[in-house]
Formats: sequence, structure tokens, C-alpha cells
Amino acid sequence: QPVGLYPHARRVGDLLFLSGVGPRARGSKEIPGVKLDEQGNILSYDIVTQCHSVFQNVRYILEDAGSGWEQIVDVTVFLTNMKADFAAFNRVYAEYFRDHQPCRTTVEVNALPTPIAIELKVIAVMP
Repeated sequence: QPVGLYPHARRVGDLLFLSGVGPRARGSKEIPGVKLDEQGNILSYDIVTQCHSVFQNVRYILEDAGSGWEQIVDVTVFLTNMKADFAAFNRVYAEYFRDHQPCRTTVEVNALPTPIAIELKVIAVMP
């Protein structure tokens, strides 16, 4: 469920553009790997758990739109703590993209719209 007025994905010609995808559990507000205080601020998080969750969400969106994992051609990664999380993210990323390697850009951002540590922006080809 997007947190604003935008689609999860939009097809333009043979390309599928995914809006920013976070690790929130599909169909709920639960964020795997995150512990929040009473005000909704992050107390702690597990970047590995969030990475697995965000990759699963990307897979759901691609498949719902008629595309697939092997069709990904470009990934933009937004991390809120590059220094602490980049190495772990790279290890998990390698599990998912060992044989299929799209272009990738990784940037650090100050914050994301929900209390998450990672968000992906993906472009895929429609088969």
C-alpha cells in the first residue's frame, strides 16, 4: 500500500517503473526488523531483515504487473545509514542478484517517509 497518491508501478512502453518500495509487510503497517517507540521513532532496526522484505515486496509488485525478477534492469537504493548498513546490504543484494546483475546506484538519504532504513526504486522490462 503506497503512503501517498501514486501507483506501485507504471508501465511506459516496454518498461515498468516502480515507485519507491520499502520493507513494510504486504497488506499491513508492520515493518519487519524495526522496533519503534511510542511516538513512532526508530529504537532499533535490522537492515538484513529489511533488505529481504524489500526485495520480496519488489518481487510482488513486478509479478502483479506481469513482469519478473529477471526483467529488472536498474535499481536505485536509498539507505538512511550508509556507513552502518552498506556492507550488510551488499551481502544480501548479492544473494538476490548473483546471476542477474542490473545497473545499480546507492545513495544515502537523511530520512524516508516511514520509519524504514531502506527503499528501492526499480526499472524493469516487460516481457
